[in-house]
Amino acid sequence: MESAESTVEAQPAGSTFLGRHQFLIYRLFSLAGLLPVGAYVVVHLLVNASVLAGPAMYQRQVDQIHSLGDTMVTILEWGFIFIPILFHAIVGLWIISGGLPNVGAYPYGSNVRYTLQRATGMLVAAFILFHLWQMHRLGHGLGGGHFDPEHAASSAAIVLDTFPMILIYSVGTLCAVYHLSNGIWTFGITWGIWTSEGAQRRAGYVCAVFGLLVALAGMGSLYGMSKIGATKQSVDQAIVIEDNIQRTRKMLQGEIAIQPNEPSAKSDTHGE
Repeated sequence: MESAESTVEAQPAGSTFLGRHQFLIYRLFSLAGLLPVGAYVVVHLLVNASVLAGPAMYQRQVDQIHSLGDTMVTILEWGFIFIPILFHAIVGLWIISGGLPNVGAYPYGSNVRYTLQRATGMLVAAFILFHLWQMHRLGHGLGGGHFDPEHAASSAAIVLDTFPMILIYSVGTLCAVYHLSNGIWTFGITWGIWTSEGAQRRAGYVCAVFGLLVALAGMGSLYGMSKIGATKQSVDQAIVIEDNIQRTRKMLQGEIAIQPNEPSAKSDTHGE
């Protein structure tokens, strides 16, 4: 999400479909970056940060999402995540192709932020593809898709078990957070929410604090995953906890019968 109006156009306005509908496309582009894409990023990082409370807490959050069912999850993913992200990315690349960075000639704060917005946008697009390949079921056919919703913390920790993976996810997460927080600031300008210099400055402070808090959640989730994946013993302990949660869930839902000598389904996750 960025202030698209300040981009130098590659073609005269009105010469293409995008040029003729530039105002509407820019508004939809800006809106999609905030809702639903930006909101999803925040929720996604906060859910992942729940791993800091242990694998059981994170597993419960993931189970709550997947309790909607595979069909509904797929509809929500495509309708509110993938399609808006794809639209935002395509329009963003079109905007980037219409102008060149001029931070060297005009090294002002707003111009630096704008250049960083475009740079992080490209990095985030690449990171999303990498993340889908590694973690999402869409990556199964390409040797990825390693995230197991029934073993959320342990499967994620195994993927993030090397320094290069931690580095990639750290850089990708921080780029996404910057792109979102600075994008919120430019969203307010694009939509005329803060127009005066003072209002823009105050909004900048709020967006900076927001970005810092979301970044802490993102880095916290990576720390929690890496802590679980630090040793084979900690991974095995997480798997035991996750297995207990899944067995309890299936018993309560009647998917499996409670055996005579089976522990009560009230709680068997105290080993975290």
